[in-house]
Amino acid sequence: MGIFDFLGGSGPEKALKLKSKVTQKYGDPTTRQKALHQLGEMKYPEAVSVLLQRYTITVEPLTTDADEKELVFEFVKSFGKDALAPVTEFLRKTEQATSWALRILEALLPENEVVGIVVDTLTALSAQYMRDPEKKVVLLHYVTGKQDPRIAPAVVPHLDDMADDVKIAALKALGSLKYEPAREPILRLLTTGDTARRVQVAALASLQESGFGVQGFREKVEATLADPYYLDGNGLVQRRG
Repeated sequence: MGIFDFLGGSGPEKALKLKSKVTQKYGDPTTRQKALHQLGEMKYPEAVSVLLQRYTITVEPLTTDADEKELVFEFVKSFGKDALAPVTEFLRKTEQATSWALRILEALLPENEVVGIVVDTLTALSAQYMRDPEKKVVLLHYVTGKQDPRIAPAVVPHLDDMADDVKIAALKALGSLKYEPAREPILRLLTTGDTARRVQVAALASLQESGFGVQGFREKVEATLADPYYLDGNGLVQRRG
């Protein structure tokens, strides 16, 4: 430990004291940028946590905002494995900047480990109401198209979310997974009277992609059908064209 650590000049405490400068939206931007560079030169997990706070604000002009956020990405990535715990905590506890947190994790970990973190986060969020659904939507989009047995069980509960955008994102993620336990929840969502039309369309698309039959729901499903979707003789949702 160096003399500056004893004086509180470059240790974890110094990193934490820079948070107010990192999140300063107004005034001379060089103050904020100097703080970012100072943190980038530290090698403490606390420095990563403070750097990540830069993602929670937006400054003008937007070109400066984008440049600084890209700079934070490079700084955090340079911490390597030491960045994993603070980035994962940021992803789980903070509503903003989910895409940036995922991008950092993708740069540091193999895909299957990132999927594991996302699945755990989705599971934790499934029973949580969020005024802004963006975080859930971003996480659901991340797992869409990926074939991993951990994904579908974490996605199904989001079919009951309060936000239509979350329901639609969950339906898109489930279509290609062909996860049999999702069949009835999708059909119930499709045929519930207060389900928005755009959610119904997403549900029909999910059923068509998954190849699930509509047994037990046929009459109710027929009442929701509109071009280009129809039911074939086997009770499967098909799409014309």
